[in-house]
Amino acid sequence: MIKTSKKANMFDSVQVEVLWNRLITNLEEQAKTLIRTSFSNLLSDAEDLSCGLFDSKGNMIAQANTGTPGHINTMALGIRHFLEHIPSQSLHPGDVLISNNPYEISGHLLDVTIVTPIFYNDNLIGYFASVCHVPDIGGRGYSAEGESIYEEGLYIPYMKYYSAGQLNESLQSIIEANVRSPYEVLGDLRAQVIAQEVAIKNLIETLNEFGLTEIDALGDEVIKRSEAAMRKVISDIPDGVYKNEIYTDGVGEPIKIKCSVTIKGDEISVDFKGTSPASLKGVNVSLYYTLAYVTYGLKVAIAPDIPNNEGSFRPLTVTAPKGCVLNAEHPMPTAARHIIGHFAPVCALGALHQAIPDKVIAEGATSLWNIQVYGEDLEGKPFSYVTFNTGGMGASPIKDGLSATGFPSGVRGTPVEITEISSPLIIYHKELRQDSGGSGKYRGGLGQIIRFGVRTNKPWRLPFMFDGLNFPPRGLSGGKSGARAEVLFNNKTPLTSKALYTLQPEDTITLKIPGGGGYGNPEQRDPELVLLDVINGYISQETAKTDYGIVIESTPKGLQIDWSQTKRNC
Repeated sequence: MIKTSKKANMFDSVQVEVLWNRLITNLEEQAKTLIRTSFSNLLSDAEDLSCGLFDSKGNMIAQANTGTPGHINTMALGIRHFLEHIPSQSLHPGDVLISNNPYEISGHLLDVTIVTPIFYNDNLIGYFASVCHVPDIGGRGYSAEGESIYEEGLYIPYMKYYSAGQLNESLQSIIEANVRSPYEVLGDLRAQVIAQEVAIKNLIETLNEFGLTEIDALGDEVIKRSEAAMRKVISDIPDGVYKNEIYTDGVGEPIKIKCSVTIKGDEISVDFKGTSPASLKGVNVSLYYTLAYVTYGLKVAIAPDIPNNEGSFRPLTVTAPKGCVLNAEHPMPTAARHIIGHFAPVCALGALHQAIPDKVIAEGATSLWNIQVYGEDLEGKPFSYVTFNTGGMGASPIKDGLSATGFPSGVRGTPVEITEISSPLIIYHKELRQDSGGSGKYRGGLGQIIRFGVRTNKPWRLPFMFDGLNFPPRGLSGGKSGARAEVLFNNKTPLTSKALYTLQPEDTITLKIPGGGGYGNPEQRDPELVLLDVINGYISQETAKTDYGIVIESTPKGLQIDWSQTKRNC
């Protein structure tokens, strides 16, 4: 029986605000502890993780600001799957749960979820959880090459990682024996456990300070308020059915993503009927991952300030036909699910633009451009290393898109210095890609050009998980598309976007990452902004002339607008 404080059902607005801020601070400390005690760059620099607090029934109350939607929004639903397999009655202080179920949590085996029950005076009152992308999980490695889940690595079922404070040594040994970088993988898992211990300690201090003995009542209040706020926002959107479809490179042939967004009263439903069937390769997306990113994309467009929790999810429904590429089922491969999954919210936003054109951004370089390399370093030691890179975001109705910034993913790029210190990777060239952002009244963000190799004396492996070589990010309301991607072998030979390559020590790869689409007619762009873009190297003088009708000339005082020529071109 969970005890309830007398104050638990008597929260006023001030108390809710104070306690809410305390919870967010606690979760941020959990995330920062995880980052600072982690062993891999995926957490310490890219911050490819999420942390959340859940009530005793498995409802998410709050999340850390640090994190990615694919983690937090799948974890928000996934805790209930843990409780279905490991009932709360079987839990004790010191227990820690673990799983990387790709179909019910975050979409692929490389994301490991760890859940720690919270006990207060021997009563189970809730859960802290985190999801982290591990550097390796065995199998074929981080690639789209697998043709079933059995090829993609170690599948950890719902189980106890710790029992009453004692580590599951057998499971630990199995993980260690199956991954290419056990030091980093096991270190990161331990960091998750430690960070949640810190979070529990801080939460107990908060409960004691405010005279509370449980969190369900506070959680109910937060969830109720979030749901009401979300429904109010939705009710202001015109009712209707809005449709859109986009295409991705796919594997061997294009993949179509098609959706209908229905606004009815205070609810939104998104249906992906008509989307391409599942692929034979590992780009398939679980429905939970699809739901996670679609709900995130819609929420940032219509209600970015409403807390992200169980309440804000309730007015949103996402469906996709079983067996399509956005609703993968066992044993479909899913290792590179982000390649397709990140396009789902972009498709939904494109449909929503028809209803609220002033709140939706143009398409961006949606898919992450992950560099995953593995082999042996100069000392003959095995390595497996992942670094994230991003292209340009689409422009918005009020400003230019951000360059080299991921959307809808929230992961960060790893600085060159960290990459080269932490791995055999060597970055020869990295810069913003001129003319890659789509022209418009507001210009799309720029992509990047990155040329890299590996310091090794032996062949090394490189799985490609890229997109945008055939279908560039589209603009909106008259804005032009961003640049298509290119991938070059030794700076000259074009390569495909998805394959597993074996390269020689002297080989290099060049990535030309797409930029985002533009927003609005380019002829409406402020000429001074066009000049500034040329001065900064974001666009060429040729693009200024052909797309914007602005002639930029070189003068002794520097680049300036030739107004006489410009008038003739306007």
